[in-house]
Amino acid sequence: MTTAPQNTDELYQALQENDRRPYGRARTVTAEELVDAAEQFAEPVPLVHALFELQEAYTYGSEPRKSPVVFARLLTLFDEQPDVFDERRRHTLFWRFKWVANALRVLPEIPLASLRQWLTEMRDRYEKAGLGLQPYYGQAYQLAAHIGEDTTLAYELWAGRSRTRLSDCEACEICERALYHLAAGDDERALSAWEPVLAGTESCQEEPARSVSYALLPLLRDGRADRARELHLAGYRNCRRNPSMAGEVGRHLEFCALTGNETRGLELLAENRNLFGEVDSPLDLFDFLTGVEVLLQRVELLGHGELPAAGYAGRSWTVAGLRAEVRGRADDLAARFDARNGTSAHTDRRRARLDRAPLVDALELTLRTRGLDEVTPAAPVAAPPARTAAAVPDSLPELILRARELDVQGHPDAKACWAKLRTLVAAGDYTHPDDPAVGPLAQLRADLLGDEASRAGDRNEFAEAAALQEEAAGLYDDAGLPGHAAVARACALLAAAEAPAETPAETSAETPVEGDAAAEAKAAALGAAHASMVRLHEETAGLAPHQEARLLRLRATALGMRLQNSGNEEHVAPVLAEADLLHALATRHDLGGQISRALLIRATTHALSGDLPTAVTGIDGLLDRLRTHGPAWYLPHTLALRGRIHLALQDARTARADLAEGLRLAADWPADAVETARLHSDLAEACMHLGSPDEALRHLTRSAELQLRGGSRTDAYCAYSNAAQLCLDLGRIEDCIALLDSLLAEPDVTAGEMDDRLVAQLRLTRARALHAGEDLKVAAAELVALAAESAGWEDDPGSHAMIAAEAAVLLGESGELGRAREAVDQALAAHARAPRYEQLSNCLRELARLQAEQLGPDGLADSLALLAEAGRIADEARAAGYEARGRSLDTALAYEHGRVNAYAGEYEDALAALEKALALLGEPGAEEDHAGEWAECVRLAGAVEGIYLERPAAALPRLAAAVSRLNALGHTEETEPLTALAARLRDEE
Repeated sequence: MTTAPQNTDELYQALQENDRRPYGRARTVTAEELVDAAEQFAEPVPLVHALFELQEAYTYGSEPRKSPVVFARLLTLFDEQPDVFDERRRHTLFWRFKWVANALRVLPEIPLASLRQWLTEMRDRYEKAGLGLQPYYGQAYQLAAHIGEDTTLAYELWAGRSRTRLSDCEACEICERALYHLAAGDDERALSAWEPVLAGTESCQEEPARSVSYALLPLLRDGRADRARELHLAGYRNCRRNPSMAGEVGRHLEFCALTGNETRGLELLAENRNLFGEVDSPLDLFDFLTGVEVLLQRVELLGHGELPAAGYAGRSWTVAGLRAEVRGRADDLAARFDARNGTSAHTDRRRARLDRAPLVDALELTLRTRGLDEVTPAAPVAAPPARTAAAVPDSLPELILRARELDVQGHPDAKACWAKLRTLVAAGDYTHPDDPAVGPLAQLRADLLGDEASRAGDRNEFAEAAALQEEAAGLYDDAGLPGHAAVARACALLAAAEAPAETPAETSAETPVEGDAAAEAKAAALGAAHASMVRLHEETAGLAPHQEARLLRLRATALGMRLQNSGNEEHVAPVLAEADLLHALATRHDLGGQISRALLIRATTHALSGDLPTAVTGIDGLLDRLRTHGPAWYLPHTLALRGRIHLALQDARTARADLAEGLRLAADWPADAVETARLHSDLAEACMHLGSPDEALRHLTRSAELQLRGGSRTDAYCAYSNAAQLCLDLGRIEDCIALLDSLLAEPDVTAGEMDDRLVAQLRLTRARALHAGEDLKVAAAELVALAAESAGWEDDPGSHAMIAAEAAVLLGESGELGRAREAVDQALAAHARAPRYEQLSNCLRELARLQAEQLGPDGLADSLALLAEAGRIADEARAAGYEARGRSLDTALAYEHGRVNAYAGEYEDALAALEKALALLGEPGAEEDHAGEWAECVRLAGAVEGIYLERPAAALPRLAAAVSRLNALGHTEETEPLTALAARLRDEE
């Protein structure tokens, strides 16, 4: 709070503002300051309101020790000045007797006698005030359940009584009934009792989050794993990082531990690290720590006690170390509660949770399934091979020779040999074999650099790959191997040409060229690289056949990539010529793998040139050869290419068959060697064309996982981003949010090492998902933050315009119209630099509607000003020749004028605007897709005319004509709201 309120009006305004803040330390501190301010005024009523706000902040901010102290002041005020408490304040006071009972119960230092004494005080006060005792008996039952006494009588005394105005809400009472049945071992009755809350029919401040956390394990035991998964995703989001719901977080961690989702559990633990230090309620902390220990115990039992874990601040923790710390603290809390209560209930309950065995082997909770081996982010984790890899020789000379032999063949198993050799050579005691067949150490080091460069290229780190190849070439020179050096230099030339091009005259040293200029620059670089390779080839004598074939293949690859970047028909023939040279050489020397490579280059070139039938014919011939003569590891890639060509030919069914076969065959080889991730990505596209989005989603996430394991983190995040958007499109909101939360918590994201625009896209999708999930405040806050960040994107004002426009709409929906107007101004300023006609028009119209809807006639002037701005943008779009994707901007504007004027009570103007919209739309036809929009416009015009202007005689013929028109065209569904409105008008005549 910047300045203290100077009068009661300012105090009430400050109290309202604080009430809109989330519970937590900031809200509590402000509430404390407002009590101090209220005490300066002579009036007791403002002080009562300030004390109510402070008690609420303590209660929901997990500070139970302070809540009873505030209530004692309120009770004293009530006893001394009862007239200060009107009916509403009196109701609030008596309601909060229950808050104090709850607060005292969670503090083990409060004697049991004091708890019972408070309940007696509550009963006496209720009886004196003539209030029903059902709330008192509810608190008495909860105390009995907490202590561990026989609750049968206490439950009947509470549950058998009729509810009163001071009873807990329906949702909270449902939860207590369900927990009673759960404690009795009756999962079925508990779940039946919970159903209204779990279904969302009953809710409150704490529900359904509290009930969901308790219902997860009973649902699993009842065989309803899908329902448990769904509720876990939604329920966790509603309680995470919230100190007053630490117990609920602990039960979600336990759920992860018992469903084979230990990795997700550790991820959620890290997200809730704040709870170790912010939970002031000993009972909530006890529940949280027990859930944490269940998770850590499971991870340690699986042999991963050395993994890092997020725990108490001030030091780093391993799973084993944190588990020991948590166990000691939770055992102490259980002992304190049991000593206070005179039972062993809390120790017994804790032991029961820790002794539970996993309920399912593996339940896929999110789209991002990872094992504990992948928790440490320091290095990419290789995907486990789907087959038994070829044996790697133990003898060092044999290993070196085998690695080189496989590398020449292009065999996938070469990677395993090089990996083992890299480890051996890096060891301090490495001794190189004195064997002429093996060659000098410089040769082996060059070989390893070449393999490292290949892996860097797979990660699109082309500059690094080029540097490594140049270094390898130097070592080959030192070893007296000019042929090897020539191949390494050719690889370096290709990698350097693939690196992002830059134009010093137009860009800074850090800004890559984009768009057509980038394609032209890369094509030129590839052409130059090819020319250098040709010279290198001609100048190198004594090349072995396999080295010459490798150089020809690199030459063809450079020209093929040039064709891909330029799309120039003149670049087709040179690629085919190089492929012919390679084919001839490979045939002459019986190099089977290179023959197949030459055929593959030919087919790919025909595909790039647009000659798809010839490409398919070539690939068919190549597949026949590969199936007969091999090499078999080329089959997945070749089938993938044929699948992509069939996609281009709009034959998605055949494409899926090819890609599925390629994926099946790819299982015989390491994933990174046969581009398994690309196969999954292409299969996702084929599935989308075939109307199988759920299958597409599975392939997208699998592709992303493989890319992440292979170290291609940017590609992986792009694939995950596509998967998240698909989730959102499919209405799988919680899946979308859970996936994005997981990605945004990755170390390279939180450390700012990932591309900021890619991270912004992930956050934008998450904000949209939150909005779709009706978490409006959080969604608006995320978009406002994104709008502030994107304001600095000097190279992309259009994206800033779009983000600021979306932020404005969400602020408007939240009722913050002033801030929404500020966001609109940002969007308009960015739009002036990079037009986004449709997004800005949509934003302005929607904000105008929200203003009129929320403020009525008082908001009409501002709404019309927004619509005038939307009209200006429509004029700009028309002048620029822009065509909207859906209805025209002019039509949409006329319709919105109708709605805005209707909300403001200007019905004649509303009707005129709607008739203009109908004229712009034109009557629908049988094949046209705007029948629904036209029908809605007719319906609104009919409602304005028939209901608000009280002219049903004029409105009914309009509706009848529209219904007749729509029926004649076969749009029967669109007639239903028109028919319903007509019936209403006839009834009111």
